[in-house]
Amino acid sequence: MTGYMLFSGTANEELSEEISKYLEQPLSKAKITRFSDNEINIKIEESVRGKDVFIIQPTSAPANFNLMELLIMVDALKRSSAKSITAVVPYYGYARQDRKAEPRVPITAKLVANLMETAGITRVVTVDLHASQIQGFFDIPVDNLYGAVLFNDYVKSKNLKNPVVASPDIGGVARARYFAKTMGLDMVIVDKRREKANESEVMNIIGNVEGKDVIMIDDMVDTAGTMVKAAEALKNLGATSVMACCTHPVLSGPAYDRIENGALDELVITNTIPITRTSDKIKVLSTAKMLGEVIRRVYNNESVNSLFETN
Repeated sequence: MTGYMLFSGTANEELSEEISKYLEQPLSKAKITRFSDNEINIKIEESVRGKDVFIIQPTSAPANFNLMELLIMVDALKRSSAKSITAVVPYYGYARQDRKAEPRVPITAKLVANLMETAGITRVVTVDLHASQIQGFFDIPVDNLYGAVLFNDYVKSKNLKNPVVASPDIGGVARARYFAKTMGLDMVIVDKRREKANESEVMNIIGNVEGKDVIMIDDMVDTAGTMVKAAEALKNLGATSVMACCTHPVLSGPAYDRIENGALDELVITNTIPITRTSDKIKVLSTAKMLGEVIRRVYNNESVNSLFETN
């Protein structure tokens, strides 16, 4: 595999190092600095001519800075005659605005796709897009990996007596159903009504949770309002315990306090986004092996989907 190169942005350098270790491929050298006015300056310090290049860079907070860093690095690589440029974006920022839900609003998920393609990205690898149709915003190949597979072994190790999978909202049913299928479990749905952005109100539970150990599955946890209120509703209806498994730990605003003080027993997340605080209630799983294996398969033209197939 000497024909490809790994580069890392500054958004999640620890994850990049883990992927590099898994692949036994050192990270290539790029000097990333800022001018005095905070404009980003990047210099690629190795020849990339004719190489297949992979850049590891989630576009998490600060989203604008990390996105621009990715685009500028891609431009530098393209102008240095890289053969192909695959952006490994574990967390795809601006994905929540994926449609015109009301008049005079942007579709930022499409805008970011346009920016990535225009910069010169030839393929995107990401994990748990907020809405799977975002793949259609690109005219280049997109591998949208299932983060739920990372939770399987951990959930099994808990030896829950009476487990059931839950979707914290109607929109996440497909994701929860996939996890329920891989685990051979039944599923329930939390039906909520959102009054405005970052605020939610749990309305009803579709299904029986009395005496159950509930495993909620979602793509991200932001302010944790949905998760904590859903846990309260589930326990009010007789759930024995409530665990939440969320791929992307955005964890903004009051999220940590809500998790610490709320009815949620445990939050299981991955390292697509580096977290700023720790908690006894939070368990972090690594995506490095999954992403590293996908990079290897993409480079060798092997199947990626076979990693996530269920019987």
